[in-house]
Amino acid sequence: MVKPLTFKGEKKHKKRKHHEVASTTTDGNASSSMDPSQDESWTMPEFAGELTGPTLIVLPTVPPTCLASDPNGNVFASPLENMIEGDPKTAEPHSVQQVWIASRVAGMASNEVNFKGSHGGYLSCDQYGILGARREARGREETFVLDMVSDESGRTWYQLRTAATSNTVKSEEYKYIGAILDSGAAKKEADDGRSTKKVSLALRGDVESSSEDTRVLLRMQVRFKPQTQAAKEAARVKEKISRQELESAAGRTLTDEEARRLKRAKRDGSYHEAILDVRAKGKHDKYA
Repeated sequence: MVKPLTFKGEKKHKKRKHHEVASTTTDGNASSSMDPSQDESWTMPEFAGELTGPTLIVLPTVPPTCLASDPNGNVFASPLENMIEGDPKTAEPHSVQQVWIASRVAGMASNEVNFKGSHGGYLSCDQYGILGARREARGREETFVLDMVSDESGRTWYQLRTAATSNTVKSEEYKYIGAILDSGAAKKEADDGRSTKKVSLALRGDVESSSEDTRVLLRMQVRFKPQTQAAKEAARVKEKISRQELESAAGRTLTDEEARRLKRAKRDGSYHEAILDVRAKGKHDKYA
């Protein structure tokens, strides 16, 4: 289950019965004292198969925007506010409308993914390149292929290949999500005498693969990266210990209360002190 998201600028409510998680640093990296499995900072996936959980899809626009959806399932380019010195590689969302939950179902390739919007609809693209987020079931039109590309400077980007590709076999004919200048809207604004300083964008799912307008950055939460999940699972396994192992370490049969206390100490990191206390108690009882 994905926990509720928090954003920069929001007031954090202290929990009464739980230890407060250390805050993240502003550069998007977790502080050294933070448990990685609780890290809510954002990073970029190193490869397509890593992407899972809350995701920010940063569009190749100036100024930087991201793919977002409203309660009606309309998809639009939302301005980004949380960045360091305007660098889109450091972007974090400030609204739930900007967040998509990346997931896969059994049988999907590692570079295939679904994106669920904050209002329950999956991001979709039909064969004509029209985007939406209204369907609560996922099929071919709700499935995107993540193609990794590099530009001339060696920077890594992704392209979101869509169902508009249809049965195309040649990679140069693939179609992708892209943010292109909506010349029609811009002309209408000019004809109406309105300011044209704000660029009008058209989001399409049938943009040619060679277009730089299809190069997006993907941001995800650190705690959902596979190595973080693996470390969390390893720690959980390490914390588990059987009653037989506890009694072997204690050198005697334990009461139910002693076994519970030692298991709790194993989780809390105070196991060695607790087992010494149990051993000492056993010696006193022996010679009492």
